[in-house]
Amino acid sequence: MSKNGGSLAVMRKQGWIEEMARHVKSIDGNHLLEAGLEGFYGESKKENNPGFYVGTNFITNNQIKGIDFATIHSYPDNWLSGSDEEAQLSFVKSWIQSHLKDGKRILKKPVLLAEFGKSSKDPGFDISQRNNLFGVIYKNIYASARRGGAGGGAMFWQLMAEGMDSSGDGYEIVLSQNPSTSSIISAQSHKLAELTHLLTKLYEYEKGGHAHAHPREGWHLGSTGGRD
Repeated sequence: MSKNGGSLAVMRKQGWIEEMARHVKSIDGNHLLEAGLEGFYGESKKENNPGFYVGTNFITNNQIKGIDFATIHSYPDNWLSGSDEEAQLSFVKSWIQSHLKDGKRILKKPVLLAEFGKSSKDPGFDISQRNNLFGVIYKNIYASARRGGAGGGAMFWQLMAEGMDSSGDGYEIVLSQNPSTSSIISAQSHKLAELTHLLTKLYEYEKGGHAHAHPREGWHLGSTGGRD
């Protein structure tokens, strides 16, 4: 994809998303739809981009009627190649928080981190670098979901099984071969599952007419996902 984009190209992309969203929803209105974009901002917020602009606009592209949730990607090792780990992690944190804030306040839609990763082919790669990246991303997504924010989850690129080495691109993770990373993924999955369970119970409780007796604000999520 080109690292620049003129106004005509931007308008065409916006028009195409609008047209396709209408078309897909006219065929199937029962499933959630997203545009599958990486999250790059337009001119008005280009300072949040990783130094380049690809002709999409996270805000306007996802404000389209029919787009149910927004997506972003995060590949700091590729986007900020040459920068150190600290700079890359700092960017990731800012990148995620900016999109989650805009998802809640402007779009009023969930935001899914649909792709992220750290390549084992990067010079000087160490598994701790990948684990640190996963930790920062998972921490921010969970914190958002826990306080009712726009964080809708995070999916790393890419999960593979043993024997699929020929299909690897450096970002692949084979759980049995990466126990430390696997542990981080498992912990996040369990935390989100517990959170989902608790919020489902709370929703059902409120739906049953108990919201006034026990207001939602009175529920606090502790480290175990329970009410404290």
